[in-house]
Amino acid sequence: MDMELTQNFLRGKNPCAMGYRWFVRNNLAGGDYQAAMDTQVAAGRVEDARWLLENFGSTNSVLELEHLEADNFVYAGTLIVHGDVRVTGQLLVGRSLQAGGGIRAGKLEAGEEIQCGGAIFAGELLQAGGSIKAAWSVEVEGELRAEDLRCGWELRGGGHVKLKGNAHIGQEVQVQGDMHCGKGLKAGGAIEVQGLLDVGHGIAGNDGILCGNHIQAGWGIKAQGDIRAACSIRSGETLQADGEIAAGPGYGVFAGMNVQMQAWPDCAWVRALKKPEALISGFWEGRPAFA
Repeated sequence: MDMELTQNFLRGKNPCAMGYRWFVRNNLAGGDYQAAMDTQVAAGRVEDARWLLENFGSTNSVLELEHLEADNFVYAGTLIVHGDVRVTGQLLVGRSLQAGGGIRAGKLEAGEEIQCGGAIFAGELLQAGGSIKAAWSVEVEGELRAEDLRCGWELRGGGHVKLKGNAHIGQEVQVQGDMHCGKGLKAGGAIEVQGLLDVGHGIAGNDGILCGNHIQAGWGIKAQGDIRAACSIRSGETLQADGEIAAGPGYGVFAGMNVQMQAWPDCAWVRALKKPEALISGFWEGRPAFA
């Protein structure tokens, strides 16, 4: 069922004067919600359409398309595109976005999930209220925000990556800003983060872990290569690398931060090719992880 917009209903949301006058002048009062947003987008008033979506919320409607190519696109319900999605500006979806092919957008936001059968490329922002799943790679020039992230290939982020849950990346991770995961981070290749790497649970990489700031994990950290940070390395439990473990000059390496000292031999052991020079806490086992 379409939501009908009246002038009184709209006024109750305290719209800006210019946007409200445009709404009335174009006789959008009494029309349905989605049609009003379509008119706004067609007139280049994408921010007005965004305001409507943010203030009136999502709908249960579903739109199915074979392909989507547009300058900007705003839909309040669930959008299903069987092929590719190409939106040069803003793509805003009130509920879920499902694409059988690849997705490319200047700014991509969905209230719930984003599912993609190919690769996702976003410019300024990639954001989902739920999970983001891509069969191939995920690349964002700006920020990435979601509940969980899963991609079959690599993750490349030009800004910060903020996830409330888990990140499962099939290949390497390259993030220029900070990377925060409320739960775990697992990558099939190297993990390189220029900013802070902060993970609530554990970190596991099938190559090295390199960080331009602190590395911190609530559980353990495991790498099949080196673990290197420009600042400190802190794990709540175990810490192991098939290569070397090295903190930045003047910084320490800490294992067992969330474990009682008497439990370190069982729950906070440290394994690497050689003992880290700045190992402050944890139980050094004196042998590499693969031994």
